[in-house]
Amino acid sequence: MALMIDGNHLTIEDVIQVARHGEKVELTEEAKAKVNKARAYVDQKLEDGAVIYGLTTGFGKFSDVLISADETKELQRNLIISHSCAMGEPLSEEISRAVMLLRCNALSKGNSGIRLSTIQTMIDMLNRGVHPVIPQKGSLGASGDLAPLSHMVLVMLGEGEAWYQGERMPGAEAMKKAGIPVVELAAKEGLALINGTQIMTAIGCFVVDGAVKLMKTADICAALTGEALLAIKKAYDPKVHAVRGHQGQIDCAANMLRLLEGSGLAADVQPGKVQDAYSLRCVPQVHGACRDSIRYAYDVISREINAVTDNPLIFPDEDDVISGGNFHGEPVGLAMDFIAIAISELADISERRTERLVNPQLSGLPAFLIEHGGVNSGLMITQYAAASMVSENKVLAHPACVDSIPSSANQEDHVSMGTTAARKALSILDNSQKVLGIELFAASQAMTFRDESKLGKAMSAVYKHIRKSVPAWEHDQISYIEMNKFDKMVKSAELNELVEETIGALK
Repeated sequence: MALMIDGNHLTIEDVIQVARHGEKVELTEEAKAKVNKARAYVDQKLEDGAVIYGLTTGFGKFSDVLISADETKELQRNLIISHSCAMGEPLSEEISRAVMLLRCNALSKGNSGIRLSTIQTMIDMLNRGVHPVIPQKGSLGASGDLAPLSHMVLVMLGEGEAWYQGERMPGAEAMKKAGIPVVELAAKEGLALINGTQIMTAIGCFVVDGAVKLMKTADICAALTGEALLAIKKAYDPKVHAVRGHQGQIDCAANMLRLLEGSGLAADVQPGKVQDAYSLRCVPQVHGACRDSIRYAYDVISREINAVTDNPLIFPDEDDVISGGNFHGEPVGLAMDFIAIAISELADISERRTERLVNPQLSGLPAFLIEHGGVNSGLMITQYAAASMVSENKVLAHPACVDSIPSSANQEDHVSMGTTAARKALSILDNSQKVLGIELFAASQAMTFRDESKLGKAMSAVYKHIRKSVPAWEHDQISYIEMNKFDKMVKSAELNELVEETIGALK
């Protein structure tokens, strides 16, 4: 069954399903009617000879240059080919799919004046697996993602490059093999296709989806480390967190108590110590704040995937065409900078827990979690790797959206850099998933020096699952092979599913 889109009801989960798992897409009948109504309005304005930005004028600084009816098609084509100046490595095929889906969804609201047949071309590309090659770099995030989105449109024109059936090829060849006719753009269509925030928002969908999963995985990692380090559970007492009142903190503390329930290792009171270090004691405060930030970004992206962000906007019922600024990516840019910082913090505190596990002065366990230290280095350098990625995150987490730079002869004098923010956040997500995987590696290895029979129900299930693919180390081995297994565990969110099957849904 196809996903029906109308510009109003798309979810981040829908985007991931279409982009990553190839779900088919169709427009609703209501959306088709709205698109046709807006296009008829545009055609009437053209016939009346109205002066409207992007329809009968040039773009940006050339907005005061009138374009004759005979030059309209040339104007639209020239817009695309001149703006196709993105550079660098391409976005992944799944992000390319998300971009097309989001563009179709925005256009389906009926405020863009594009022809239904042009939207259908993109839907056919999605459904038949023609994925434009879209270079990552070159967007200022206002006026939208002009340069990278132009590369998407190139393929619709029979230009550029695309992936088709696992092979990269010229766009015309991909369209021909898929049996999709190329498009000759009509008035307004070029601008409708490239003036918007769909690149940053598509990347943002993957950042948010990964971050939501990582929130729970981070709690699981902290709980397994808490078992290995004989954590004091009393710090997670709900009374402590209720008097502060932050929902993310309250939810994380509840998760920690459930994850450690039944443990014979973590306890309310531990002989010989009154309190844990912050990286264990303050898990709810840190993870919780990150949760709240991630939820904010989730809400922003959820709105943006159903937003109209091109220009000018068509309002047929009000007989109005308005040149506004919905293409400005500031809402997404701020959210991506914010979520990048939050994800970085999940990794930052995780690396500190890893250090406590491998450091014998802090853990009371064998140095670097290996017997016969000296001839064996154990997990000494895995902590180095985590520290390296955490430090890289600190550089990447510098906000992009505060660094505006003017363009288009100063007509576009403030830009969002939202796409840079989203790309950085995606890199930070990858680093952080790896750092949390390293913590799982260290915590599970630490458990070889504890009595695993004393693990609580949830962590016992996690530990047994880990041991199915990663045996305990008795001597040094090639580390990256095991580290990649943990990275895959984190990215797949399989531990989240396992835990929730064992003890019920986490918050």
